[in-house]
Amino acid sequence: MVDPANTVGIPVNPTPLLKDELDIVIPTIRNLDFLEMWRPFLQPYHLIIVQDGDPTKKIHVPEGYDYELYNRNDINRILGPKASCISFKDSACRCFGYMVSKKKYIFTIDDDCFVAKDPSGKAVNALEQHIKNLLCPSTPLFFNTLYDPYREGADFVRGYPFSLREGVTTAVSHGLWLNIPDYDAPTQLVKPKERNTRYVDAVMTIPKGTLFPMCGMNLAFDRDLIGPAMYFGLMGDGQPIGRYDDMWAGWCIKVICDHLGLGVKTGLPYIYHSKASNPFVNLKKEYKGIFWQEDIIPFFQNVKLSKEATTVQQCYIELSKMVKEKLSSLDPYFDKLADAMVTWIEAWDELNPPATA
Repeated sequence: MVDPANTVGIPVNPTPLLKDELDIVIPTIRNLDFLEMWRPFLQPYHLIIVQDGDPTKKIHVPEGYDYELYNRNDINRILGPKASCISFKDSACRCFGYMVSKKKYIFTIDDDCFVAKDPSGKAVNALEQHIKNLLCPSTPLFFNTLYDPYREGADFVRGYPFSLREGVTTAVSHGLWLNIPDYDAPTQLVKPKERNTRYVDAVMTIPKGTLFPMCGMNLAFDRDLIGPAMYFGLMGDGQPIGRYDDMWAGWCIKVICDHLGLGVKTGLPYIYHSKASNPFVNLKKEYKGIFWQEDIIPFFQNVKLSKEATTVQQCYIELSKMVKEKLSSLDPYFDKLADAMVTWIEAWDELNPPATA
């Protein structure tokens, strides 16, 4: 068994990394009491809380945190007709927080994620590790068998091309979880008591041309570099699919990062995932996705973006057209999703107009 860390007595960091350059985005339907455990690490940062569900319900945030809170009424007011691209009754609502942030970096975490312990028993400052991942290069073009060569105590191994050792800029840092694994419903059903107790002290770059199942509960990214593509899809209430929102974003950002020469890291940091969701409820949300992914993943594996697509927005619009062309035969939902992708970019650009000289 693994337990969450005890952070009582750990002082709040007086000089946190990137304090004025990073927002923390949290989707929630409940009081954010979990932030008490995170206080030593997260209190200095600004929070953007996206409240899902009933907008009249009051959400309690522990004292001492600087935050802004948005509910569905706020989303409708700010985006108007374009609010239709933001999922309802689904954690994908978090991407509204990405859109309204004005910071360079985003860390997003779920409200059932607690502070993990490393094998020595020390509390893991997940945000600090994400920042370290984002601030050092990635190596997607050639795999280093010692994993992250920029980490203290590691380097490039013999035979690694010197011409590639500079690496590329890291756009995404994907963290992992102890305790409750991030399983789909069928795996939950056959392994109801399984818990992840394995802490692997490693970070690696996901190679170019390789997709991965991105989980949104412990994730950080460079908003300036990849933010417009970090759209968690149209999921949840009123849609035929759920629980594929973060994976959809992960497939999209990976092909765009590969095209633009950006890196994606996975591994450390760990958080402690405290509770398992209901596998029967999950199965109802996932069952179409379980079938569809067998076509969706080959689609993304074969995406070729044009040389003319030199910005994230251009890449994403091209991708939306390919979704409509190639995936609409699976289900009319993909026409709707492709349209939502375009609406998302339009809304993003309205709230984030390019700087003028």
